[in-house]
Amino acid sequence: MVVIHVKGSDGDAFLFETTTDTKNEELIHSLVELQNLRLRCKVIVDSVRGLAQYGMMKDPSVVAAAAVAENNTEHHQGGAPSSFVSNHSVDQNQEIRHQQQEEDHHKVLVDPTGLRIGNPPQDEHLVQTLLQTAKDLEEYVDKNQVQKRVALTISMLRDKISNVRGAVIMAYPMGLPEYDLVRRSLDDESLESTFVANDILDPQTTTLWCAGKEFQRGKRVSDRLGSNEKTKVIAKLQRQGSGPPGREPIVNEEERQAMMAHYFKRQEELKRLAEADDDDYLNSQWADSKEMKRSLQGLDRIKAPGLRFP
Repeated sequence: MVVIHVKGSDGDAFLFETTTDTKNEELIHSLVELQNLRLRCKVIVDSVRGLAQYGMMKDPSVVAAAAVAENNTEHHQGGAPSSFVSNHSVDQNQEIRHQQQEEDHHKVLVDPTGLRIGNPPQDEHLVQTLLQTAKDLEEYVDKNQVQKRVALTISMLRDKISNVRGAVIMAYPMGLPEYDLVRRSLDDESLESTFVANDILDPQTTTLWCAGKEFQRGKRVSDRLGSNEKTKVIAKLQRQGSGPPGREPIVNEEERQAMMAHYFKRQEELKRLAEADDDDYLNSQWADSKEMKRSLQGLDRIKAPGLRFP
């Protein structure tokens, strides 16, 4: 199998196995689908952890109305409140209080983002199941899989997502609201209005580059890499019109930091030597011109009586 080591601009990477007889269009489509699934998994993991810790999301319309009412209240705090503030804000506050009354007040957590109601599942076993499935999904798509030489597959990735979906169904048998990010990320593959929306690739226009040359559509992998099935190459996915990716640095970040530490240490040593006196070395044992003579005669170990030397 030909191993494609796909690298990203931010240090992200994953492995994918293919054959030399595969068409370049099929390879690019599989790599783009796998990369978009990895981005989707980031959204799923983040939202499922929020679900397990703070419960389902609040209605966005209620959150927005409450924010507007709060801003208007602060604006009219110095004068008489307007009819909009007195009526509209009261209605929204009553709706929020009604929603909070439905929560379990024995275990209400405050979501720092203010997006979730703060009422996680009461069964601790279900909470651990949510967290464990999210962790398994995160570990499978992590870039450390490259060091472990684990090639990702679309089928396995979808199975991991199905496991998370099953854990969510167990924790919320009645289902989640349509506006909850967990439901949207699990049921809808569209990642619009999420924090990874700008990183989504189009399989029809994305290009694949290796060693400064593009995998031309209409050809096969063997036309670019040869017929050796034991080939391993480093490739990058680029958007249409971006051209070839920039060349990678000769040394990685860890090597660069080690080199900087070495040169800093060497610079400090040279600075100490420059500040030392020119005759300072004369106090050293190796600078004694008679040391060799005393050593051959066995006189170097003779000490004065009654004196103790460390």
